[in-house]
Amino acid sequence: MIDPHSIFLLASALVAVIGLILLIAVFKLNPFITLLLASLSLAVVAGMPLSTVIHSFEAGVGATLGHIAVVVALGTMLGKMMAESGGADQIAHTLIRLFGEKRVHWAMVVIGLVVGLPAFFEVGFVLLIPIAFTVARRTRTSLVLVGLPMLAGLSVVHGLVPPHPAALLAVTIYKADVGRTIFYALLVGLPTAALAGPLYAKLIAPHIKLPAENPMAAQFVDHGAERSLPGFWLTLFTILFPVMLMLAGSWANAVSAPGTVLNEALHLVGNDDMALLIGVLLSFFTLGRMRGFSRATILRFSNESLAPTATITLLVGAGGGFGRILQDSGVSQAIIAVALHSHIPLLLLAWLLAASMRLATGSATVAMTTAAGIVAPIALQSGGVHPELLAIATGAGSLIFSHVNDGGFWLVKEYFNMSVAQTIKTWSVCETIISVTALALTAALSCIV
Repeated sequence: MIDPHSIFLLASALVAVIGLILLIAVFKLNPFITLLLASLSLAVVAGMPLSTVIHSFEAGVGATLGHIAVVVALGTMLGKMMAESGGADQIAHTLIRLFGEKRVHWAMVVIGLVVGLPAFFEVGFVLLIPIAFTVARRTRTSLVLVGLPMLAGLSVVHGLVPPHPAALLAVTIYKADVGRTIFYALLVGLPTAALAGPLYAKLIAPHIKLPAENPMAAQFVDHGAERSLPGFWLTLFTILFPVMLMLAGSWANAVSAPGTVLNEALHLVGNDDMALLIGVLLSFFTLGRMRGFSRATILRFSNESLAPTATITLLVGAGGGFGRILQDSGVSQAIIAVALHSHIPLLLLAWLLAASMRLATGSATVAMTTAAGIVAPIALQSGGVHPELLAIATGAGSLIFSHVNDGGFWLVKEYFNMSVAQTIKTWSVCETIISVTALALTAALSCIV
């Protein structure tokens, strides 16, 4: 028997999310204020002690911004250097030449899959968004058509494919074989990324009318076109250098003994923040000094890039605060209780638990680790399902319907200059297509292997 209080909590959370969307999209209330009001209202209705409500929200904001603020700031600086030097234009020009203007959205999903493999979604996003802006401008096509495939590629590897840190967590919890998981994840992930990215973008882009002016895209306009562009390989190396450092960090334990100086050094430089910092410093040389920019000019570029990120970081932090309220109010536990009372196949249970936690917390990583921690002991007892497929199904569930409590939702909304409704129609639906398609293909694979 499901506790009536759990049902009440779930209903309250649903009303809070719907209210959020209506207040922002229909009544045009400031999103940051709306998230704060919705969080406080839900906390009071759910019966949280009043003395802990504000602390809970602030803890969620702080935990989210502790990572995202650094990533957005450093990633935007690197993007600014790419734009001002002409590097983003060089990469865009090369992609257009290789794939053709009519197929450039396929190029974007490929680059999303590659760059996103070792990096968390937000890191890959800030690294690649300048290229998306430049490709869209160069081909005179919608940013949705170009950017959505890139997002799909980043998201698929985030949730499904080791050695991405999030997917690797699920593999470890389920005690699955990493090699087999990568193989199965690619079988599932590649067609999933194609469907949710280029194919869906082609369908939805004509129905999304973006404003003519995009404040975020404006700062990434190439001012290096009047001089020779930097080399393609030099620019690509500069972008991928942080990615290579993160990949080295993820393999630190495989190449060196834990606790050694080498191991600790690899973990340090492989940290997202440190890898991006090193990448930005490298860009100051390869895309700055080597391009003839003075120190004063590089300083101006880095300062200018930070101003437009203030709104984004506030919204991402507020989304994290809302997600923390959902956890501390008991909504997350209520979701788990309802899911465990349902007698359903293990593969579907893993997906449902992860999907529910994603909807409640906004974090794919939290959803994945929580669901895997619950399902793994059950799987060890019952057996019958390959742990590799359970890891993939859990990852698929953790990607479903990104909405207002997810920092990624606000990153996409603000950088693409979309309304909340447009972000739901594009990004949220794209995530849901990835989640459902990956589950279906994983279930089909379970009938074969």
